[in-house]
Amino acid sequence: MEYDINDEKTVRLKRLEELKMAGINPYPSKSNRSSTARELEASFQVGKKSIVLAGRVRGLRSHGGSTFLDLQDSTGNFQIFCGKNEIGETYDTLVVRLDIGDIIEVSGETFLTKTGQKTLRCNEISLLSKALRPLPDKIHGLTDVEQRYRQRELDFLANPESKLIALTRIKTLQVLRSFLEEAGFIEVETPILQTVAGGANAKPFITHHNALKADLYLRVAPELYLKRLVIGGFEKVYEIARCFRNEGLSPQHNPEFTQVEFYAAFWDYQKLMKFCEGLMVGTVERVKGKLSFEVDGKLVNFEPPFSKISYVNAIKEATGVDVLEASDKELKAKAKQLGAIIDSKMSRGKLIDEIWKSKVRPDIHHPTFVYDFPVELSPLAKRKADDPRLVEMFQLVIAGMELIKAFSELNDPIDQRKRFDEQDALRKHGDEEAQGTDKLFVEAMEHGMPPTAGAGLGIDRLVAILTGSHGIKEVILFPTLKPEKNKK
Repeated sequence: MEYDINDEKTVRLKRLEELKMAGINPYPSKSNRSSTARELEASFQVGKKSIVLAGRVRGLRSHGGSTFLDLQDSTGNFQIFCGKNEIGETYDTLVVRLDIGDIIEVSGETFLTKTGQKTLRCNEISLLSKALRPLPDKIHGLTDVEQRYRQRELDFLANPESKLIALTRIKTLQVLRSFLEEAGFIEVETPILQTVAGGANAKPFITHHNALKADLYLRVAPELYLKRLVIGGFEKVYEIARCFRNEGLSPQHNPEFTQVEFYAAFWDYQKLMKFCEGLMVGTVERVKGKLSFEVDGKLVNFEPPFSKISYVNAIKEATGVDVLEASDKELKAKAKQLGAIIDSKMSRGKLIDEIWKSKVRPDIHHPTFVYDFPVELSPLAKRKADDPRLVEMFQLVIAGMELIKAFSELNDPIDQRKRFDEQDALRKHGDEEAQGTDKLFVEAMEHGMPPTAGAGLGIDRLVAILTGSHGIKEVILFPTLKPEKNKK
């Protein structure tokens, strides 16, 4: 093989061959690590022997027959000293061929350098994985946003703040699970491949099952299956669900996203609203350690009680339009005036919501419950007894984003069938986001569904708020991106 000394990968491939010729396996399967960097740092005593660390080489400084290495694992960094006098010929066969990014294992005895730095004096060293490509350099790092999202592994290695966001996401999910289970909810799993795209108004992804000779949909929401479990006697259920919607990308939208949906029998939307407030306060407190922090340069305060506003009244105050009385023509004219993108196929509910999203929601910064929505906006929510034009529904809006959508669940199978018929009519009129009719769900309701309230909480948006991120791509470990062309 010919080598180009100006090409980093080529140089590393040459060293790989030399290591193999020296009888060194560059990719063994076993490690004997006995301690992490953090554990050794915390329990450090001069003269401790038989310590075995393993990790990635992040710094390398050689002076004649000695080399100092900065070893990094998931808990932190620790300095390693390798001397030719201590490890003999291994120094010439292995240490001199190490590159930054290589993963190694070292064992030895602890000591303090002349400057007082805690260090492990190596008496044995082995290679666990030879890195053939260089890591982003420490000075310039990895700053190109597209590359950061496309090569997340490098982003996490180069940018500690990116890894901290990922760890915050993990902690947030742990806290939510704990909070829900403490409240008596049980975690369940429902199908991702579904025969009907239901549970939310969204354009689905379609796939085909060859053995069944049937088209299936990636779920847009787990809602209908979770409510069937409530009908089946599981009174409090939740699912942390990966959902898929064939829609555009934006700072608040990704085609593949995560939400937690939870349902409680014998609750209504008022009781659920109170629970959601406690859930949010508890989660923020456990994750952040405080209830006030900045989002988009503005302070957000999660101190309860949260503000509450009427959806219909808020639109009327901001635009002068009463969405319960206005004609479709008037709604369309107002939406156009506000700069919303509309088309002739838009339903009345969508027109109303475009006005809301364009004029009202962006100005809501502090945690605010928005309640009582027009029935056109939710085919699965229960109507208000005192005003059937509205449904018992609320959203929690923070920093201009809808974070939670919740309602008293419709449990009247006759009304539900009519709502599905209306969705079918919208679909025939060209609305690709209209829900399909789930006959099995209606049949299940006919066996009797208890009064139930349910909510969906967007995990990606919540973590974006908790970390002060400008968009949900920053908090998704591997966000959806347009494929690279001519990528070899």
